[in-house]
Amino acid sequence: MPTKEELGELDLSHDLIEEDGDFSLVLGGPLYNLYLRTRLSTPPLGLVHRRAMILSLACWLPLLLLSLSQGHALRGVPVPFLLDVEVHIRFLAALPLLVVAELIAHKRIVIVVRQFLERHIIAPEDRARFAEIISSTMRLRNSVLFEAVLLVFCFTLGQWVWKEQLALKIPTWYEVSSGEGSHLTAAGYWYEFLSLPVFRFILFRWYFRLFLWYQLLWRVRALPLHLNLYHPDRAGGLGFLSASIFAFTPVLLAHTTFLAGFIGDRIWHAGATLLTFRMEVIGSLLFLLLLVLTPLSFFVVHLEKAQRVAGREYGILASDYVNDFRKKWVQHTSVEAEPLLGTPDIQSLADLGNAFKSISDMHVLPFGKDAVVRLSGILIIPLLPLALTMVPLKQIVDWLIKLAF
Repeated sequence: MPTKEELGELDLSHDLIEEDGDFSLVLGGPLYNLYLRTRLSTPPLGLVHRRAMILSLACWLPLLLLSLSQGHALRGVPVPFLLDVEVHIRFLAALPLLVVAELIAHKRIVIVVRQFLERHIIAPEDRARFAEIISSTMRLRNSVLFEAVLLVFCFTLGQWVWKEQLALKIPTWYEVSSGEGSHLTAAGYWYEFLSLPVFRFILFRWYFRLFLWYQLLWRVRALPLHLNLYHPDRAGGLGFLSASIFAFTPVLLAHTTFLAGFIGDRIWHAGATLLTFRMEVIGSLLFLLLLVLTPLSFFVVHLEKAQRVAGREYGILASDYVNDFRKKWVQHTSVEAEPLLGTPDIQSLADLGNAFKSISDMHVLPFGKDAVVRLSGILIIPLLPLALTMVPLKQIVDWLIKLAF
């Protein structure tokens, strides 16, 4: 049990964390303050549906109205606005996911970080250092300079990459060809200089937050952590870190949702096939998995050491127990003979074996394969409709009928 002094230090650490209203990767920064001033949010991160709807409509609705006014909504160009799958998925699905992800990540990461203290993994003498790590991370999160640099990046290098690598190479609702070459339409100007930069800014702002998560865990793993060697999560008590995987799932899902729209546009308007993008799909899924799993690997040294120490300690305990069991029940060296029937010793021996197996199966990573499988299954969902481009819908329906009956 912790002493009163230790409990006092624990409360102090919580106070240090909660000075800014709880540790969060999301609260703070110029954009968050703008949300508060414009009533797009209330502390902390309220009105998420209003924020998601207004940002999506600000990026998408003017494109529809301008395309209608120029006759490019359903006809007039090879890729009219209403048939451009990518733009609808980008602004009506991926962008809202990135906005809603703020609230989900905020609520879950707060709980994850608190458990370093609640599980006494941070020793009382190191809690001030832990609190300083938290405070410095939040100061960096609030950086005005970073968001200013990110905004410039979205309008410069980000714009160039989209223009050269990602934009469709055929006339569309946002860029048409004439005798003097290609030029942007009115909708194209809004798309290129407002809608796309907004989407990029919110997307790359998430990468900065993930960087903050990386550096936070990297600095925490340098502390002398006190792991619970026999914790039932088989991760020394660090199993709670696996919750961070699903805290960031909406962000990753936004990536695969946008990827599905990007590929769909190339299939339906540029004559590509799904197999053409198989490496992009595989590479994207691996990248997204590694994006959230990599920071959890920072604790592999701690967990490998804990596994060795637990194996040695429990091995000694088990040896003492089975030696006593052998002397008592096999060699009958006890002073008074006891009836074997009804004794709890046999069950205790079996329990000891099960406990030893748990120690032997201790993970060196604070997550299991089930979490990886679940996350992979979630991320692939937006890509599944693309399979319809390879298999006729009628054939799929016939398969489903046969399976049902």
